[in-house]
Parts: sequence; C-alpha cells; structure tokens
Amino acid sequence: MTLESENHEATFSVVKAPDWINVIALTPENNIVLVEQYRYGIEEPTLELPGGMVDPGEHPEATSIRELKEETGYAGSEVINLGKVSSNPALLSNYTHTYLIKNCEKVGDQELDGNEHIKVQVMPWADFLDLVRHGAVHHALVVAAVSKYLISSHYKE
Repeated sequence: MTLESENHEATFSVVKAPDWINVIALTPENNIVLVEQYRYGIEEPTLELPGGMVDPGEHPEATSIRELKEETGYAGSEVINLGKVSSNPALLSNYTHTYLIKNCEKVGDQELDGNEHIKVQVMPWADFLDLVRHGAVHHALVVAAVSKYLISSHYKE
C-alpha cells in the first residue's frame, strides 16, 4: 500500500472482522448483568459485558437483544444506542457498538454456542465501577463501553 502523504510503500496486516456489540444490561434495581468467560489471548477468564458478533444482514440493535438473551437469559424493555468505537483500528476493520438495555430481568436459560462457557454474574453498578476503576475489569472494549455510558445523557448514579 502507498499512502499519498508518505512517499514509500509498506505492508500492513488487517483482519476483516464483522462488527461487534457490547451490552450494558441494567436491572430495575440498577444491577448490571455481566458474563465471565475464558479468553485465550491472555489465557485467563475475564469479567465482561454480554456481547458478540453482528451476523450478516443483522442490525446491531437486534444483535444486542439476541446476544443478551443467548449469553445470559436476560431481556429488557428499553434499548438505547450509546454509539460505536473502532475495535482496534491498527489491525481490525470493524466497529464495536454499545447498547444500554434497561429493566432487564431473567426470562429464560442461556442458549450458548458449543464453544461458549459463560458464567453470569449480577452485581450493583457501583461495585462493577469499582472493578473497572481498580483494573479487575480490563477488557478495553468493555472499558470503552462504560465510558460511553458514563458520558451519555442516560447515566444516572
């Protein structure tokens, strides 16, 4: 690839990936629904927001509703788009969309894919923020989603 602003050629590796979503799922009591799953890149489990891949032809909002239900068995009554971030623009072609889903309640069982092993955790929002603040929650896209929510007009302490 040759960039007009640079007078030389370079080779870049770019992963063409589908868009992803993250869901901030809040119960009526302002508890957050989270998932714990093993991540092979760092070889340890992480505590994260429910989320996943946008299927071809699927709108990210529909993905957020589907992934929340599949991974946790929860569903909510109000879905709010908090925006998107570049997942990792140095290497990845995709975006990660963040949705806030309010009034979440357990409505069924998890519907996991064969390679998913997910433990659901529900905790007060303030406790989750402490985990983010102290680095126990360190997934960059989760931290980005939290910041999207905190600066949104929908955030209430």
